[in-house]
Formats: sequence, C-alpha cells, structure tokens
Amino acid sequence: MNERDVVRMRHMLDEAHKVQQVMQARTREQLDQDWVLSYAVQHALQIIGEAASRVTPETREALSDIEWKDIIGMRQWLVHGYDQIKLDIVWTAVHKNVPLLIAKLENILPPLPPDSDGSIGEDSSS
Repeated sequence: MNERDVVRMRHMLDEAHKVQQVMQARTREQLDQDWVLSYAVQHALQIIGEAASRVTPETREALSDIEWKDIIGMRQWLVHGYDQIKLDIVWTAVHKNVPLLIAKLENILPPLPPDSDGSIGEDSSS
C-alpha cells in the first residue's frame, strides 16, 4: 500500500473518531433537534467518503473487507442528495458502520510513533 493511501485512510480514521466523540452520549432526538450536531456529523461522514474515494483501486481491492462502495456512496448521497437526507440513515451509519470502520482501519494502519502529535500531514493530491 502506498503512502498516499495510508494518509487518506488516516484521514478516514481521524474523522471517524471525531464522529464518535461528537456523538458520545447524544440521543437520536438530539441529532434531529441540533442542526449544528447534525451538520458536523454529516460533514465528517462526507470527509470519510471523499478520502475513501481517493484511495487507489488497488488498495481498495486489497482491502476488500472495507465497504468502500458504501462509504463513497454515503458521501455522494450527503452531497448530492442534501435535500433528501434521512437522519435515520445517518444515525445508523454513526452507530453501526463507523465503529466497524474504526476497528478495521486500526487493524490495518501501522501505529503512529509514540512521539507523534497525531497529525497526519498534508495530502494535496486529488
């Protein structure tokens, strides 16, 4: 796996952790009622999907246990179907799919060095 794919998958992992942090101890009703919360979660899911779409086809094929099509499809739906977003689907993604993605990515990605500040660097390629 090339370094750019590692960076993109770290972006995915970082955003997935942000989603979990933002949604910690939040209820489904809060997702409906708090537009800032909903906006933040949707934005993080979009970033996860965009980063996934930038992972090379070779790496996606090699890591076929990750639901690449679904992750990228979620991003497409959130961006292009912005006027039809169903928060039930977002809620399910946050509580079912995001934890699975975190587990898979943490199993795949090499650990960050102990002296690392957690930053994953720049990836200016498209």
